Amino acid sequence: MILVTGCAGFIGYHFSEKLLEKNKKVIGIDNLNNYYSLKLKKDRLKNLKKNNNFRFYKIDLSNYNSLEKLFKKKKITKIVHFAAQAGVRYSLSHPRAYLKSNLVGFFNILEIAKNFNIKNLIFSSTSSVYGSNIKIPFEENDKTELPKSFYAATKKSNEVMAYAYSELYGLNVTCLRFFTVYGPWGRPDMALFKFVKNIYENKHIDVYNYGKHKRDFTYISDVINAVDKILFNEKLKKRLKNKKIPFEIFNLARSKPEKLSTFIKIIEKKLNKKAKINYLPMQKGDAVDTFGSNKKIKKELGIYFNINLSDGISNFINWYKKYYKLK
Repeated sequence: MILVTGCAGFIGYHFSEKLLEKNKKVIGIDNLNNYYSLKLKKDRLKNLKKNNNFRFYKIDLSNYNSLEKLFKKKKITKIVHFAAQAGVRYSLSHPRAYLKSNLVGFFNILEIAKNFNIKNLIFSSTSSVYGSNIKIPFEENDKTELPKSFYAATKKSNEVMAYAYSELYGLNVTCLRFFTVYGPWGRPDMALFKFVKNIYENKHIDVYNYGKHKRDFTYISDVINAVDKILFNEKLKKRLKNKKIPFEIFNLARSKPEKLSTFIKIIEKKLNKKAKINYLPMQKGDAVDTFGSNKKIKKELGIYFNINLSDGISNFINWYKKYYKLK
């Protein structure tokens, strides 16, 4: 059985769905917090529960005992860990939520993997770990010691903790740095969701750094296909087995950064509506540009990212209109 943490979240939901399509048995856990719409999370879960190979448990990862009970009851062989408190801006006002979910919760995942001899752990990190790096594109071996937010600091901490467990206990760990993942069933706190909603409702959108940001937008199906290939990749499995410390990092990035102004223009065109824009200064904690190199994942695993921004935005808008029953 495969454990997917954060299964009611954006990426966790899509990955659980992918595994179920392949007839895999999936155990999903989520604490169903109220960081954003509980209805959206429950609707994702409702879709997953239609499949008999899916079992859901409401568990908060900061509670080790609940996690241990589950592992004693179920024969789990792999962990794909997506559960985390996300969001750069929220970490400015609610840092303790990140301490609990991203540090205590992740420590418990490492402990459970060690104690139940789970050899294969994949976990999500973020492009935010590159922080103040000026050199672009960001490569996996770049220094990541200068986080610009507490969120980024917790995810960098996860990477360091996982590396230590990998060295100490021979735990096979693959760390995935996600770059601005977007698409259907996305999070309401992310730019695409907020922009589409507000433009549709004739409300203003807040655009930080006066729209001068660039983001390496990476479409959800490209990300899910990559995680799937990584989880079942024999070449990677052999590579980890032969390494002194079985730890790997991969960027999951389309490697084609787009200006925020271009992003907004595409949304306007698809909605056939002009955005009302509040241009604001740089937000504390934000990176100016993100640009991930995907050379390593292409070369070593033959994984490519194909969906362009225009098609990806169209797919999101189509989902948004259908989900909210809009004309």
